[in-house]
Amino acid sequence: MQYSKNFTVAICGGGLCGLACAVALTRAGISVTVFEASSFAHEAGAGVGLGPNAVRALKGLGVFDAILARSGQPQPAPRLFAFVSGNDPHERIFDYETSCENPIALAIYRPAFLDALIALLDPSVIRFQKRCTSINISATGKHTLHFSDGTTHEADLIIGADGIRSVARRHVVGDYSADPLVYTNTIAYRGLIPTEDLLNAGIQTDLTDRPICFLGLGRHIICFPIKGDTVINVVVFLSQPDEPPRSMLPSPWVEAISQEQLRSSCKDWGHDPMIIVNHLTNSNKWSIHALDPPLPSYVRDKVVLVGDAAHAMLPHLGAGVGQGFEDVLVLVQLLTHPQTEKSNLGDVLAQYNDVRLPRANSVLQGSAETGRLYDSFRTSAQDKARLQKELTGRWEAVWGHDLDADVKNALDVLHRSNVF
Repeated sequence: MQYSKNFTVAICGGGLCGLACAVALTRAGISVTVFEASSFAHEAGAGVGLGPNAVRALKGLGVFDAILARSGQPQPAPRLFAFVSGNDPHERIFDYETSCENPIALAIYRPAFLDALIALLDPSVIRFQKRCTSINISATGKHTLHFSDGTTHEADLIIGADGIRSVARRHVVGDYSADPLVYTNTIAYRGLIPTEDLLNAGIQTDLTDRPICFLGLGRHIICFPIKGDTVINVVVFLSQPDEPPRSMLPSPWVEAISQEQLRSSCKDWGHDPMIIVNHLTNSNKWSIHALDPPLPSYVRDKVVLVGDAAHAMLPHLGAGVGQGFEDVLVLVQLLTHPQTEKSNLGDVLAQYNDVRLPRANSVLQGSAETGRLYDSFRTSAQDKARLQKELTGRWEAVWGHDLDADVKNALDVLHRSNVF
């Protein structure tokens, strides 16, 4: 097969970002192989919320229509959060409004999202059950991926899309002990609940009109509808916002829990939160980890990080996956530029790093700040006024960021420095 570029790409990780990247690069005629540790046979099911910036990035990658077709929504639409007291009588604290132009969003079941992307790839591109254990530079000057089954693979460029426990990140930071991944003192209980079950149980808050955040002290609940509003994606967060982050917890970070454990963790809350908790019958407990401090670089040698591998963050801005898709769009546009070739990959990756590092790390830090804000709510009038002030405009910088300008600036630098 004749390829458009004189370099080969290996993508470590076949999740949402890795697959989206593979689709865009293979469409551009670049030689790509994806290595995914799982078989996808037991892929965890949860909802994925995409903000306006994520939707724009997916459109730029040429994959949005395929994803929309599997979402259960006829079209993306503005769905701005409402913030509600978790205590009775569930006072409406704040309805988020935005000045962001065309603030469309999409919610989709994660396995459906993955299926949409896999369907866009030739099956030969993806290798399942290939768990990367290390990366090094070979005698040929290429990078070598080493897998747990004893096999290896060489490529000119490695894209680390291997998530929060990234092996590629260990290569970039240079030492396992230097990986700044920490436990955030936050636990999440995730699950899916049929909308009809909640209505039959007498829930008072409308969970299909717009996403809802129930607020409380050291806890909050995020709810948004998926599958054509027939299912509510629920995440119950419990945190210790005043405690400093701790070292990584031993595995497992995801555990099945009993209904009684969950009820006990959420006791003395209001009517609607307890209805939700009582219907989370097959929930898992997630110990949330994040990068703190953020990475000083997303690139080392010809290894480049995207998504959680680069900037694993708390989910409180709903922006983690969107930042990953922004990474992918910028990286794809730089790699597919007509003047990008094997000899200047280092310069191209440096510009990717200069563009993405400050942007994504800023969102990472903003996500942590937002979680502390949610979990400090005590229902007083002063708290209500403070929350309204702090939440106003909080998503504008996330949703309204100009990726086209980022790419243009990167290309301008490459031209001025005579790389292109």
